[in-house]
Amino acid sequence: MKRIFLNLVPYWKVIIALVLLLVIQAYCDLSLPQYTQDIIDVGIQNQGIEHIVPAKTTAKEYKAAQIFMTKSEKNTWKSIYDKSGKYYKLNVTDEEKLDEFDSELLTPIVLTYQLGHTTVSSFKKTIKNSMKQNPMTAAYASKIDDMSISEISDLINYNVKTFKAEDEDGNTKTYVDMRPMMQHMISIGAMDSETISKAKTQMNKTIDSVGDQTLKSMGIAYASSCDKAAGINVDKVQKAYLWYCGRRMFVMAAIMLIAAAIISYFAAKVGAGVGRDMRGTVFRNVMNFSNAEMDQFSTASLITRSTNDVQQIQLVTTMMLRMVLYAPILGIWGIIKVAQTGAHMGWVIALAVCMIFALVGLLMAVALPKFKIMQKLIDALNQVSREILTGLPVIRAFGREKTEEERFDVANEDLKRTQLFTNRVMTLMQPSMMLIMYGLVVLITWVSAHRIDSGVMQVGAMTAFITYSMMIVMSFLIITVMSIMLPRAGVAAERIDEVIKTHSSIEEAENPKRIESPKGIIEFDHVNFRYPGADEDVLHDIDFTAEPGKTTAIIGSTGAGKTTLVNLIPRFYDITGGSIRVDGEDIRELGIKDLRSEIGFVPQKGVLFSGTIASNIKFGRNDATEDDIKLAAEISQSVEFIDEKDEKYNSDISQGGSNVSGGQKQRLAIARAIAMKPRVLVFDDSFSALDMKTDAKLRQALSEKVHDVTKIIVAQRISTILHADQILVLDDGEIVGKGTHSELMKSCEVYQQIAESQLSNAELEGIE
Repeated sequence: MKRIFLNLVPYWKVIIALVLLLVIQAYCDLSLPQYTQDIIDVGIQNQGIEHIVPAKTTAKEYKAAQIFMTKSEKNTWKSIYDKSGKYYKLNVTDEEKLDEFDSELLTPIVLTYQLGHTTVSSFKKTIKNSMKQNPMTAAYASKIDDMSISEISDLINYNVKTFKAEDEDGNTKTYVDMRPMMQHMISIGAMDSETISKAKTQMNKTIDSVGDQTLKSMGIAYASSCDKAAGINVDKVQKAYLWYCGRRMFVMAAIMLIAAAIISYFAAKVGAGVGRDMRGTVFRNVMNFSNAEMDQFSTASLITRSTNDVQQIQLVTTMMLRMVLYAPILGIWGIIKVAQTGAHMGWVIALAVCMIFALVGLLMAVALPKFKIMQKLIDALNQVSREILTGLPVIRAFGREKTEEERFDVANEDLKRTQLFTNRVMTLMQPSMMLIMYGLVVLITWVSAHRIDSGVMQVGAMTAFITYSMMIVMSFLIITVMSIMLPRAGVAAERIDEVIKTHSSIEEAENPKRIESPKGIIEFDHVNFRYPGADEDVLHDIDFTAEPGKTTAIIGSTGAGKTTLVNLIPRFYDITGGSIRVDGEDIRELGIKDLRSEIGFVPQKGVLFSGTIASNIKFGRNDATEDDIKLAAEISQSVEFIDEKDEKYNSDISQGGSNVSGGQKQRLAIARAIAMKPRVLVFDDSFSALDMKTDAKLRQALSEKVHDVTKIIVAQRISTILHADQILVLDDGEIVGKGTHSELMKSCEVYQQIAESQLSNAELEGIE
């Protein structure tokens, strides 16, 4: 897991920019529900009016509003209005101050509004209670319920006026404006401050039962009625407010879209960069591997780690930058916004988050072990696929198609079963999460309905709360989903890290020496070698010298150690005993690049690369001239088949040299080594695919045109090495014979057996 985060260190500047952009996106994202709430609660329900203090009011309303105000509240009320003709205009525009006035003046204004919108039944009840308290009028109290408004007016000697208006449900009702009567009673001394205070306390009890939000709505309704009475076009104010909120929502959405696009681009760019860096690091490290490390990691596994595993990390990196960084910002900020809605339903979100964590924890416990197994099964499938595809001609030749298909089916079926299991487990996540989320919406709606009914919450607040809740839940959902993906990517990262941390066993000297005047003298001084982890030596006490201008041949039975021996010269493996020297210098003290630049190595299996014939010949020496290429082709006996091609040296070579024969492939591999102009040429059984005639011509050309080079030839055929200056006979990892052909025929029984198995007595006598 540490490797995933370490990969991001080089991109820290971009990540900081991403975080800033994510904050901007979150701000815009979280602003939209608030605007929705404002549109519903203020723009629609409150007609675009945000505060309870009217923007403009008549002198009558200005005076009536002060009925239930204390002295301090009256001073505040008078300070915020200026008289303009027959109207009073609000002189405060600061939103914070207006919010303070809303809080301070809410109760007296709502009381005044209620007094001015008293229902007929409430009016009669008030008059009735008032008459009961006065002995002189107590006898009339019982008759009030049956009297009309005009009759009551005559009774109390005050002209009571009624008006019709719509209630909160849109129904038209008859109301009584009791404020003129209250003002009249105050003016004639019928009501003193103590009586007003009692009336205020009684009305407060009634108001408190409806809830804060309903109370605020009543204050807004008062402001709206005052504005209308003062000639303000409230419909125009409402439209202006809705357009204002709409424009802000559009701007926020546009900014959010731009930020999201930039974030996605940079996240993808960082993810691609991380993938590129990891592939490059893995590739460069693998390029330095010795054959020992290549034996440790199969080719199929290295390919999987460089492709599938890197893609896993690249995908997770992109998602982590795009979503995981966004989730905590959105979640924490969303919780703050939820608190600001005043819904007081945080327990609902906490319940949903706990359910999500429980569900994801269960899924992780079941699926995570299978993810680790899956990566190994992908390796196994790649291994089988590679073996079958590379060995297809042999499989067809032996009629093993059905058997190999069955072997592939076993690996494929194992991977399929594991993938189906994990997919089935993970498919439960989405419907389960949807169930939790929609259940959350239902629960919020049910709880909110009761709160709205009790007047402590508004519809817009419920809408905003649902949106914020979805955002918060989605944030935790993203984090939990990533908690499943991260371990799987962690497995991939560990596999890649294993390759990166595996250093080549072929270590270069701290201060490597250089051969100033290379000659090409190869000396094996009592060399021993065993493969890593092996119990016995593969080569033991190998001691010989190969000199420039001479050919040293190595022959022996299969498994005698011939290829292993020549692989020690360019340090494909390091010896475990003795020393190998080139021009008197131990190869372990030379720079690896310098050492290998002096050696033209032709492997047992000719390998060509996609490109052209010319590009393959000058593969080891980019500055090779056209003449160098043609000379190398001439020596390797490749000219004949090259000239038959339409494009000659520019003819295409397919990957692996699949469009040329085995003999042509070997000859081009030999030409590639010769074109390097090395001091040492090593042929690891490189003439096996050549016919006897081509073999003889090639060896003759080597002798004539590459005469000052040390040549080491591993061969199976006696005819190839008959004229070598020195022949080494290997048997079970030891040199059992050393000398020329004629010398070995006299002194080495193993060589005699090999020679007699390949050549007749007449041929042997002719050679003698």
